[in-house]
Amino acid sequence: MAIARRPTRPILIGVGVLAILILGFLLLHKKPEKTPAVQVVPVTAAKATAADFPVSISALGAAQPWKSDIILSQVAGVLTRVNFREGSTVKAGQVLAEVDPSTYRAAVTQAEGQLQRDQAVLAEAKTDLSRYMTLLGQDSISRQQAEDQQQVVKQDQGTVRVDQGVLDNARINLGRCRIVSPISGRAGVRLVDPGNLVSAGGSAPSTPSTSAATSAASPAAAGGSGIVVINQIHPIAVTFTATEGDFQRLVGASGHFSHPMAVRAFSQETGALIDTGQLSIADNRVDPATGTVELKANFPNAAERLWPGQFVNVQLTLQTLSRVTVIPTTAVSRGPKGPFVFVIGAGGKAVMRPVSIGAAQGALTMIRSGVRPGDTVVIDGQMTLKNGSLVRVAQTQQAAAGS
Repeated sequence: MAIARRPTRPILIGVGVLAILILGFLLLHKKPEKTPAVQVVPVTAAKATAADFPVSISALGAAQPWKSDIILSQVAGVLTRVNFREGSTVKAGQVLAEVDPSTYRAAVTQAEGQLQRDQAVLAEAKTDLSRYMTLLGQDSISRQQAEDQQQVVKQDQGTVRVDQGVLDNARINLGRCRIVSPISGRAGVRLVDPGNLVSAGGSAPSTPSTSAATSAASPAAAGGSGIVVINQIHPIAVTFTATEGDFQRLVGASGHFSHPMAVRAFSQETGALIDTGQLSIADNRVDPATGTVELKANFPNAAERLWPGQFVNVQLTLQTLSRVTVIPTTAVSRGPKGPFVFVIGAGGKAVMRPVSIGAAQGALTMIRSGVRPGDTVVIDGQMTLKNGSLVRVAQTQQAAAGS
């Protein structure tokens, strides 16, 4: 008996048509996708300005006395008096201390007596020589006797000169019992008290003092503790270093140091201006270990705000560029093709613009090309920007005082 075949093909065709109809319906009635909102980046901006721009060398400087003397005794003896007050100002030639002079006064007396005795011997020899010369003229003595007496006179003259030197030396030592200051300046902490034994090599300190460290020139280096350290602080010196490149610019700006260069010292703590001085000395060599040249500036220090051993920030102005374009240093970014900035253009869009930069000074940078005065540059928030990004200026700052 034969089995009847089911009509499967028409069914498959019908299912396919139905699927096509459903797909078309879905495509025709699909909801349109929402357009993503444009991201606006908040940034901080500043206006580029035209200003006078000082080109300077900035460095860390150390104040030191213009002159510093360790006061040591030049004779041995007991220190009898100390005639200064610690921390006071002393004058050149002022008596600072006194050593017991009795031994040296006796030495002067002894040298004077020796000189007087030998002067009398010399006078007697000269008298004898005069007598011998008279007798020689009368042919009463031999010429040899007269010539021998001439040599005796010369010997006695030499002895008198030696005695005079001994007397002068004794008087010098007696004078050195009064120890005077060779310079005007401020006295430090007293390192020895009356009653201590002092010598030309130093002195025995009253107590194990550490005050010698208050001076750049340590008394210990001189072989003794000394009596006191006198530091000249009017004027005072500030030493600092400049790189070889900055030094070459300094030589050109100063005309090989033919005219003075202004130097300013600022507080490290507050940044306030302490004093203004002049560059006075440039070392005669480049330190091969650091590639720098040591410089020294002279500050009047009338208000005594600079103190030996103090560290300050030093600024040496080489020249002032007139009316150049200036922007904050934070606006400058660096990429594979060099420095660039983001300038806010029309419609609030950030435009990446390559720039040629000049000198940088503190928080400001001079721009040679790429930015003009009046352009608004991004100084904060540029890390998330790309060329054409839409920005919103949250805060605006000035690039420089004045325009």
